[in-house]
Amino acid sequence: MSEWKKVRLGDCCVKIGSGSTPKGGSTVYIDSGTSFIRSQNVYNLSFDYNGLTHITEEAAQKLKGVTIYKNDILLNITGDSVARTCIVPDCVLPARVNQHVAIIRVNEKIINSHYLNYFLTTPKMQAYMLSLAVGKGASRNAMTKVMIENFEVPCPPIETQHRIASILSRYDDLIENYQRQIKLLEEAAQRLYKEWFVDFRFPGHETTKFVDGIPEGWNITSVDNIIEKLESGSRPKGGIDTSIKEGIASVGAENVIGPGLYNFSSEKLVSYDFYKNAKKGKIENKDILIYKDGAYIGRTSLFQDNFPHKEAMVNEHVFLLHTKEEICQYFLFFTLYQKVYFEKMQKLNKNAAQPGLNQNAIKSLKLLMPNKKYIVKFDEVISPMMKKLFALANQVRSLTEARDRLLPKLMNGEVEV
Repeated sequence: MSEWKKVRLGDCCVKIGSGSTPKGGSTVYIDSGTSFIRSQNVYNLSFDYNGLTHITEEAAQKLKGVTIYKNDILLNITGDSVARTCIVPDCVLPARVNQHVAIIRVNEKIINSHYLNYFLTTPKMQAYMLSLAVGKGASRNAMTKVMIENFEVPCPPIETQHRIASILSRYDDLIENYQRQIKLLEEAAQRLYKEWFVDFRFPGHETTKFVDGIPEGWNITSVDNIIEKLESGSRPKGGIDTSIKEGIASVGAENVIGPGLYNFSSEKLVSYDFYKNAKKGKIENKDILIYKDGAYIGRTSLFQDNFPHKEAMVNEHVFLLHTKEEICQYFLFFTLYQKVYFEKMQKLNKNAAQPGLNQNAIKSLKLLMPNKKYIVKFDEVISPMMKKLFALANQVRSLTEARDRLLPKLMNGEVEV
Protein backbone atom coordinates (compact mmCIF):
# COMPACT_ATOMS: atom_id res chain seq x y z
CA MET A 1 0.00 0.00 0.00
CA SER A 2 2.96 2.34 0.53
CA GLU A 3 3.42 2.42 -3.25
CA TRP A 4 -0.21 3.32 -3.87
CA LYS A 5 -1.04 6.94 -4.60
CA LYS A 6 -4.28 8.72 -5.46
CA VAL A 7 -4.68 10.28 -8.87
CA ARG A 8 -7.30 12.56 -10.37
CA LEU A 9 -9.14 10.60 -13.07
CA GLY A 10 -8.99 13.49 -15.53
CA ASP A 11 -5.17 13.42 -15.31
CA CYS A 12 -4.91 9.80 -16.41
CA CYS A 13 -7.45 9.70 -19.25
CA VAL A 14 -7.23 10.67 -22.90
CA LYS A 15 -10.99 11.08 -23.21
CA ILE A 16 -13.95 11.64 -20.88
CA GLY A 17 -17.17 12.64 -22.58
CA SER A 18 -20.74 11.64 -23.31
CA GLY A 19 -22.31 10.69 -26.60
CA SER A 20 -25.20 12.03 -28.63
CA THR A 21 -28.39 10.88 -30.31
CA PRO A 22 -28.46 10.95 -34.12
CA LYS A 23 -30.81 13.42 -35.77
CA GLY A 24 -34.13 11.69 -36.24
CA GLY A 25 -33.82 9.71 -32.99
CA SER A 26 -35.24 6.20 -33.05
CA THR A 27 -36.34 6.60 -36.68
CA VAL A 28 -32.73 5.94 -37.77
CA TYR A 29 -32.39 2.72 -35.74
CA ILE A 30 -31.87 -0.40 -37.85
CA ASP A 31 -31.32 -4.13 -37.23
CA SER A 32 -27.67 -4.18 -38.25
CA GLY A 33 -24.91 -1.66 -38.77
CA THR A 34 -22.91 0.40 -36.27
CA SER A 35 -23.93 -0.49 -32.71
CA PHE A 36 -25.68 2.30 -30.83
CA ILE A 37 -25.25 1.86 -27.09
CA ARG A 38 -27.73 3.30 -24.60
CA SER A 39 -27.87 3.30 -20.80
CA GLN A 40 -30.12 0.22 -20.81
CA ASN A 41 -27.19 -1.80 -22.20
CA VAL A 42 -24.77 -0.85 -19.40
CA TYR A 43 -24.75 -2.79 -16.15
CA ASN A 44 -22.01 -3.11 -13.55
CA LEU A 45 -19.35 -5.41 -15.01
CA SER A 46 -21.73 -6.71 -17.68
CA PHE A 47 -23.18 -5.59 -20.98
CA ASP A 48 -26.86 -6.28 -21.69
CA TYR A 49 -27.37 -7.09 -25.37
CA ASN A 50 -31.16 -6.90 -25.03
CA GLY A 51 -32.34 -3.71 -26.68
CA LEU A 52 -29.01 -3.09 -28.42
CA THR A 53 -29.85 -1.23 -31.58
CA HIS A 54 -27.85 -0.04 -34.59
CA ILE A 55 -27.59 3.03 -36.79
CA THR A 56 -26.81 3.61 -40.43
CA GLU A 57 -23.32 4.38 -41.69
CA GLU A 58 -24.49 7.93 -42.49
CA ALA A 59 -25.70 8.47 -38.91
CA ALA A 60 -22.51 6.88 -37.54
CA GLN A 61 -20.33 9.30 -39.53
CA LYS A 62 -22.19 12.25 -38.02
CA LEU A 63 -21.41 10.84 -34.55
CA LYS A 64 -17.75 10.16 -35.29
CA GLY A 65 -16.74 12.21 -32.24
CA VAL A 66 -18.33 9.65 -29.92
CA THR A 67 -16.77 6.57 -31.47
CA ILE A 68 -16.13 3.73 -29.00
CA TYR A 69 -12.81 1.88 -29.04
CA LYS A 70 -11.57 -1.38 -27.55
CA ASN A 71 -11.24 -1.26 -23.73
CA ASP A 72 -13.28 1.94 -23.41
CA ILE A 73 -15.26 2.18 -20.16
CA LEU A 74 -18.96 2.99 -20.47
CA LEU A 75 -20.47 4.88 -17.52
CA ASN A 76 -24.15 5.76 -17.19
CA ILE A 77 -24.45 9.41 -16.20
CA THR A 78 -28.21 10.08 -16.02
CA GLY A 79 -31.46 8.56 -14.83
CA ASP A 80 -32.20 5.59 -12.61
CA SER A 81 -29.25 3.63 -14.00
CA VAL A 82 -26.68 6.32 -13.16
CA ALA A 83 -23.27 5.00 -11.99
CA ARG A 84 -23.54 1.63 -13.75
CA THR A 85 -20.35 0.84 -15.62
CA CYS A 86 -18.75 -1.79 -17.85
CA ILE A 87 -16.03 -2.30 -20.45
CA VAL A 88 -17.36 -2.24 -23.99
CA PRO A 89 -17.43 -5.80 -25.43
CA ASP A 90 -15.31 -6.27 -28.55
CA CYS A 91 -18.23 -7.95 -30.35
CA VAL A 92 -20.34 -4.76 -30.46
CA LEU A 93 -17.66 -2.65 -32.17
CA PRO A 94 -17.85 -0.44 -34.18
CA ALA A 95 -20.13 1.52 -31.88
CA ARG A 96 -21.39 4.92 -30.77
CA VAL A 97 -23.13 5.98 -27.52
CA ASN A 98 -26.00 8.30 -26.72
CA GLN A 99 -25.97 11.31 -24.39
CA HIS A 100 -26.82 9.24 -21.30
CA VAL A 101 -23.54 7.27 -21.45
CA ALA A 102 -20.04 8.63 -20.85
CA ILE A 103 -16.92 7.28 -22.55
CA ILE A 104 -13.85 6.94 -20.31
CA ARG A 105 -10.67 6.19 -22.26
CA VAL A 106 -7.59 5.84 -20.08
CA ASN A 107 -3.91 6.44 -20.65
CA GLU A 108 -2.82 2.80 -20.37
CA LYS A 109 0.68 3.85 -19.25
CA ILE A 110 -0.83 5.24 -16.06
CA ILE A 111 -3.89 3.15 -15.36
CA ASN A 112 -5.30 -0.19 -16.53
CA SER A 113 -8.83 0.24 -17.94
CA HIS A 114 -10.10 -3.03 -16.41
CA TYR A 115 -8.62 -2.11 -13.03
CA LEU A 116 -10.36 1.28 -13.21
CA ASN A 117 -13.66 -0.30 -14.22
CA TYR A 118 -13.49 -2.67 -11.24
CA PHE A 119 -12.70 0.26 -8.94
CA LEU A 120 -15.77 2.16 -10.20
CA THR A 121 -18.00 -0.78 -9.21
CA THR A 122 -16.80 -1.01 -5.59
CA PRO A 123 -19.62 -0.30 -3.11
CA LYS A 124 -17.85 2.79 -1.81
CA MET A 125 -17.39 4.31 -5.28
CA GLN A 126 -20.93 3.41 -6.35
CA ALA A 127 -22.31 5.17 -3.27
CA TYR A 128 -20.11 8.20 -3.97
CA MET A 129 -21.22 8.49 -7.60
CA LEU A 130 -24.88 8.15 -6.62
CA SER A 131 -24.46 10.91 -4.02
CA LEU A 132 -22.96 13.19 -6.68
CA ALA A 133 -25.68 12.33 -9.20
CA VAL A 134 -28.57 13.14 -6.88
CA GLY A 135 -27.16 16.53 -5.91
CA LYS A 136 -29.14 19.31 -4.25
CA GLY A 137 -32.41 20.33 -5.83
CA ALA A 138 -31.76 18.21 -8.92
CA SER A 139 -34.87 17.07 -10.78
CA ARG A 140 -33.03 14.09 -12.28
CA ASN A 141 -30.03 11.99 -11.35
CA ALA A 142 -27.02 13.15 -13.37
CA MET A 143 -23.24 13.31 -13.32
CA THR A 144 -21.20 15.87 -15.23
CA LYS A 145 -17.88 15.59 -17.04
CA VAL A 146 -16.22 17.75 -14.35
CA MET A 147 -17.47 15.43 -11.60
CA ILE A 148 -15.99 12.41 -13.39
CA GLU A 149 -12.69 14.16 -14.09
CA ASN A 150 -12.33 14.92 -10.36
CA PHE A 151 -12.76 11.33 -9.18
CA GLU A 152 -9.86 10.28 -6.94
CA VAL A 153 -8.61 6.84 -7.91
CA PRO A 154 -6.16 4.69 -5.89
CA CYS A 155 -3.30 4.05 -8.26
CA PRO A 156 -0.83 1.29 -7.35
CA PRO A 157 2.08 0.48 -9.70
CA ILE A 158 0.81 -0.55 -13.14
CA GLU A 159 2.02 -4.12 -12.60
CA THR A 160 -0.13 -4.37 -9.47
CA GLN A 161 -3.11 -3.00 -11.39
CA HIS A 162 -2.61 -5.68 -14.05
CA ARG A 163 -2.51 -8.41 -11.39
CA ILE A 164 -5.68 -7.17 -9.67
CA ALA A 165 -7.51 -6.94 -12.98
CA SER A 166 -6.24 -10.42 -13.94
CA ILE A 167 -7.51 -12.01 -10.70
CA LEU A 168 -10.97 -10.47 -11.06
CA SER A 169 -11.07 -11.20 -14.79
CA ARG A 170 -10.79 -14.93 -14.08
CA TYR A 171 -14.17 -14.75 -12.40
CA ASP A 172 -15.61 -12.72 -15.27
CA ASP A 173 -14.20 -15.11 -17.88
CA LEU A 174 -15.95 -18.03 -16.17
CA ILE A 175 -19.14 -16.00 -15.86
CA GLU A 176 -19.00 -15.13 -19.56
CA ASN A 177 -18.36 -18.79 -20.47
CA TYR A 178 -21.40 -19.95 -18.48
CA GLN A 179 -23.52 -17.17 -19.95
CA ARG A 180 -22.58 -18.31 -23.45
CA GLN A 181 -23.67 -21.85 -22.54
CA ILE A 182 -26.95 -20.48 -21.17
CA LYS A 183 -27.54 -18.66 -24.46
CA LEU A 184 -26.81 -21.81 -26.49
CA LEU A 185 -29.25 -23.87 -24.41
CA GLU A 186 -31.93 -21.21 -24.78
CA GLU A 187 -31.40 -21.07 -28.56
CA ALA A 188 -31.55 -24.88 -28.82
CA ALA A 189 -34.86 -24.90 -26.92
CA GLN A 190 -36.25 -22.16 -29.15
CA ARG A 191 -35.22 -24.05 -32.29
CA LEU A 192 -36.99 -27.18 -31.06
CA TYR A 193 -40.14 -25.21 -30.26
CA LYS A 194 -40.11 -23.60 -33.73
CA GLU A 195 -39.43 -26.92 -35.48
CA TRP A 196 -42.34 -28.69 -33.77
CA PHE A 197 -44.97 -25.99 -33.28
CA VAL A 198 -44.30 -23.39 -35.98
CA ASP A 199 -42.86 -25.41 -38.88
CA PHE A 200 -44.91 -28.51 -37.88
CA ARG A 201 -41.94 -30.90 -38.15
CA PHE A 202 -42.90 -32.68 -34.94
CA PRO A 203 -42.36 -36.44 -34.45
CA GLY A 204 -44.78 -38.27 -36.75
CA HIS A 205 -45.66 -35.21 -38.84
CA GLU A 206 -45.17 -37.24 -42.03
CA THR A 207 -48.28 -39.32 -41.35
CA THR A 208 -50.36 -36.60 -39.64
CA LYS A 209 -53.44 -35.30 -41.40
CA PHE A 210 -53.68 -31.52 -41.75
CA VAL A 211 -57.00 -29.65 -41.82
CA ASP A 212 -56.94 -26.03 -43.04
CA GLY A 213 -53.16 -25.99 -42.53
CA ILE A 214 -53.37 -27.19 -38.91
CA PRO A 215 -52.53 -30.70 -37.69
CA GLU A 216 -55.65 -32.69 -36.92
CA GLY A 217 -56.47 -32.64 -33.21
CA TRP A 218 -54.80 -29.29 -32.61
CA ASN A 219 -56.95 -26.27 -31.78
CA ILE A 220 -56.84 -22.51 -31.38
CA THR A 221 -57.43 -21.40 -27.80
CA SER A 222 -56.69 -18.39 -25.61
CA VAL A 223 -54.20 -17.97 -22.78
CA ASP A 224 -57.15 -17.61 -20.40
CA ASN A 225 -58.15 -21.24 -20.98
CA ILE A 226 -54.82 -22.74 -19.92
CA ILE A 227 -53.65 -20.59 -16.99
CA GLU A 228 -54.60 -20.62 -13.33
CA LYS A 229 -52.33 -17.81 -12.14
CA LEU A 230 -52.11 -14.31 -13.58
CA GLU A 231 -51.10 -11.60 -11.14
CA SER A 232 -48.73 -8.72 -10.58
CA GLY A 233 -47.02 -7.62 -7.40
CA SER A 234 -46.68 -4.35 -5.54
CA ARG A 235 -44.23 -2.16 -3.70
CA PRO A 236 -44.35 -0.71 -0.18
CA LYS A 237 -46.28 2.51 0.31
CA GLY A 238 -43.89 5.34 -0.45
CA GLY A 239 -41.75 3.17 -2.74
CA ILE A 240 -38.62 1.10 -2.27
CA ASP A 241 -36.44 1.93 0.73
CA THR A 242 -32.95 1.96 -0.79
CA SER A 243 -31.35 1.86 2.66
CA ILE A 244 -32.44 -1.78 3.13
CA LYS A 245 -29.34 -4.00 2.92
CA GLU A 246 -31.04 -7.31 3.69
CA GLY A 247 -34.48 -8.34 2.55
CA ILE A 248 -36.38 -9.94 -0.32
CA ALA A 249 -35.68 -9.15 -3.97
CA SER A 250 -38.36 -7.06 -5.68
CA VAL A 251 -38.07 -8.01 -9.35
CA GLY A 252 -38.92 -5.21 -11.75
CA ALA A 253 -39.16 -4.89 -15.50
CA GLU A 254 -35.38 -4.33 -15.80
CA ASN A 255 -34.85 -7.98 -14.85
CA VAL A 256 -37.36 -9.50 -17.24
CA ILE A 257 -34.65 -10.25 -19.80
CA GLY A 258 -34.75 -13.97 -20.56
CA PRO A 259 -34.33 -17.38 -18.92
CA GLY A 260 -31.25 -17.68 -16.73
CA LEU A 261 -30.44 -13.97 -17.01
CA TYR A 262 -30.56 -11.50 -14.14
CA ASN A 263 -28.75 -8.27 -13.32
CA PHE A 264 -28.07 -8.43 -9.60
CA SER A 265 -26.53 -4.94 -9.63
CA SER A 266 -29.93 -3.40 -10.43
CA GLU A 267 -31.76 -5.37 -7.74
CA LYS A 268 -34.02 -3.65 -5.21
CA LEU A 269 -35.16 -5.09 -1.87
CA VAL A 270 -38.31 -5.04 0.23
CA SER A 271 -38.52 -5.99 3.89
CA TYR A 272 -39.20 -9.54 5.05
CA ASP A 273 -42.44 -8.33 6.67
CA PHE A 274 -43.68 -6.78 3.43
CA TYR A 275 -42.97 -10.00 1.54
CA LYS A 276 -44.59 -12.15 4.24
CA ASN A 277 -47.78 -10.07 4.23
CA ALA A 278 -48.04 -9.76 0.42
CA LYS A 279 -51.02 -11.66 -0.97
CA LYS A 280 -49.84 -11.60 -4.60
CA GLY A 281 -46.67 -11.36 -6.63
CA LYS A 282 -44.58 -14.08 -4.95
CA ILE A 283 -42.49 -15.98 -7.50
CA GLU A 284 -42.95 -19.75 -7.67
CA ASN A 285 -40.85 -22.34 -9.49
CA LYS A 286 -41.15 -22.07 -13.30
CA ASP A 287 -43.27 -18.92 -13.16
CA ILE A 288 -43.39 -16.96 -16.42
CA LEU A 289 -42.74 -13.22 -16.06
CA ILE A 290 -44.08 -10.59 -18.48
CA TYR A 291 -43.08 -6.93 -18.53
CA LYS A 292 -46.50 -5.24 -18.48
CA ASP A 293 -45.85 -1.51 -18.88
CA GLY A 294 -42.97 0.62 -20.08
CA ALA A 295 -40.65 0.69 -23.08
CA TYR A 296 -40.45 -3.08 -23.59
CA ILE A 297 -43.99 -4.24 -22.92
CA GLY A 298 -44.28 -7.94 -23.69
CA ARG A 299 -40.71 -8.90 -22.85
CA THR A 300 -40.82 -12.35 -21.21
CA SER A 301 -38.70 -14.44 -18.85
CA LEU A 302 -38.87 -17.51 -16.63
CA PHE A 303 -37.36 -18.28 -13.21
CA GLN A 304 -36.64 -21.76 -11.92
CA ASP A 305 -34.73 -23.82 -9.31
CA ASN A 306 -34.24 -20.97 -6.83
CA PHE A 307 -32.86 -18.66 -9.50
CA PRO A 308 -32.38 -15.81 -8.96
CA HIS A 309 -33.40 -16.38 -5.32
CA LYS A 310 -35.18 -18.96 -3.20
CA GLU A 311 -37.67 -16.24 -2.24
CA ALA A 312 -38.53 -13.24 -4.43
CA MET A 313 -41.50 -11.24 -5.62
CA VAL A 314 -42.39 -9.01 -8.55
CA ASN A 315 -43.42 -5.38 -8.42
CA GLU A 316 -46.47 -3.79 -10.05
CA HIS A 317 -44.83 -3.64 -13.49
CA VAL A 318 -44.55 -7.42 -13.95
CA PHE A 319 -47.12 -10.19 -14.46
CA LEU A 320 -46.63 -13.76 -13.19
CA LEU A 321 -48.25 -16.58 -15.19
CA HIS A 322 -48.63 -20.27 -14.44
CA THR A 323 -50.60 -22.92 -16.30
CA LYS A 324 -53.28 -25.15 -14.83
CA GLU A 325 -51.30 -28.22 -15.93
CA GLU A 326 -47.60 -28.07 -15.10
CA ILE A 327 -46.81 -30.05 -18.23
CA CYS A 328 -47.85 -27.01 -20.31
CA GLN A 329 -45.61 -24.45 -18.57
CA TYR A 330 -42.58 -24.67 -20.89
CA PHE A 331 -44.84 -24.77 -23.94
CA LEU A 332 -46.56 -21.56 -22.87
CA PHE A 333 -43.27 -19.87 -22.03
CA PHE A 334 -41.66 -20.61 -25.39
CA THR A 335 -44.86 -19.55 -27.14
CA LEU A 336 -44.90 -16.16 -25.43
CA TYR A 337 -41.10 -15.83 -25.78
CA GLN A 338 -41.36 -15.71 -29.57
CA LYS A 339 -40.82 -12.36 -31.27
CA VAL A 340 -44.28 -12.57 -32.84
CA TYR A 341 -45.91 -12.62 -29.39
CA PHE A 342 -43.74 -9.75 -28.18
CA GLU A 343 -45.06 -7.80 -31.18
CA LYS A 344 -48.64 -8.88 -30.45
CA MET A 345 -48.37 -7.63 -26.88
CA GLN A 346 -46.87 -4.36 -28.10
CA LYS A 347 -49.91 -3.90 -30.37
CA LEU A 348 -52.32 -4.78 -27.57
CA ASN A 349 -50.77 -1.97 -25.57
CA LYS A 350 -51.17 0.51 -28.44
CA ASN A 351 -54.86 -0.35 -28.68
CA ALA A 352 -55.40 0.15 -24.95
CA ALA A 353 -56.95 3.28 -23.41
CA GLN A 354 -54.38 3.10 -20.59
CA PRO A 355 -50.67 2.50 -21.35
CA GLY A 356 -49.57 -1.02 -20.49
CA LEU A 357 -51.03 -4.51 -20.58
CA ASN A 358 -53.93 -5.45 -18.37
CA GLN A 359 -54.99 -8.97 -17.38
CA ASN A 360 -57.75 -9.12 -20.01
CA ALA A 361 -55.23 -8.32 -22.75
CA ILE A 362 -52.98 -11.20 -21.68
CA LYS A 363 -55.92 -13.59 -21.34
CA SER A 364 -57.15 -12.71 -24.82
CA LEU A 365 -53.94 -13.79 -26.58
CA LYS A 366 -54.64 -16.65 -28.98
CA LEU A 367 -52.34 -19.64 -29.41
CA LEU A 368 -52.33 -22.93 -31.28
CA MET A 369 -52.64 -25.74 -28.75
CA PRO A 370 -51.13 -29.04 -29.96
CA ASN A 371 -52.38 -32.50 -29.22
CA LYS A 372 -51.45 -33.21 -25.59
CA LYS A 373 -49.04 -36.03 -26.45
CA TYR A 374 -46.78 -33.49 -28.19
CA ILE A 375 -46.94 -31.18 -25.16
CA VAL A 376 -45.85 -34.10 -22.98
CA LYS A 377 -43.04 -35.05 -25.36
CA PHE A 378 -41.86 -31.43 -25.63
CA ASP A 379 -41.70 -31.18 -21.84
CA GLU A 380 -39.69 -34.41 -21.64
CA VAL A 381 -37.10 -33.08 -24.10
CA ILE A 382 -36.97 -29.51 -22.82
CA SER A 383 -36.89 -30.21 -19.06
CA PRO A 384 -33.27 -31.49 -18.91
CA MET A 385 -32.12 -28.53 -21.04
CA MET A 386 -33.83 -26.03 -18.74
CA LYS A 387 -32.49 -27.83 -15.67
CA LYS A 388 -28.95 -27.45 -17.01
CA LEU A 389 -29.59 -23.83 -18.04
CA PHE A 390 -30.64 -22.83 -14.52
CA ALA A 391 -27.83 -24.83 -12.91
CA LEU A 392 -25.43 -22.69 -14.96
CA ALA A 393 -27.36 -19.55 -13.99
CA ASN A 394 -26.94 -20.42 -10.32
CA GLN A 395 -23.21 -20.95 -10.88
CA VAL A 396 -23.04 -17.49 -12.44
CA ARG A 397 -24.75 -16.10 -9.35
CA SER A 398 -22.23 -17.83 -7.04
CA LEU A 399 -19.25 -16.60 -9.06
CA THR A 400 -20.65 -13.07 -9.13
CA GLU A 401 -21.08 -13.07 -5.35
CA ALA A 402 -17.53 -14.41 -4.83
CA ARG A 403 -16.05 -11.77 -7.16
CA ASP A 404 -18.02 -8.98 -5.48
CA ARG A 405 -16.77 -10.04 -2.05
CA LEU A 406 -13.16 -10.08 -3.23
CA LEU A 407 -13.34 -6.85 -5.24
CA PRO A 408 -13.22 -4.25 -2.42
CA LYS A 409 -10.57 -6.24 -0.55
CA LEU A 410 -8.26 -6.09 -3.55
CA MET A 411 -8.99 -2.43 -4.12
CA ASN A 412 -8.12 -1.37 -0.59
CA GLY A 413 -5.00 -3.53 -0.35
CA GLU A 414 -6.50 -5.89 2.23
CA VAL A 415 -5.55 -8.83 -0.01
CA GLU A 416 -2.01 -8.74 -1.36
CA VAL A 417 -1.34 -9.59 -5.00
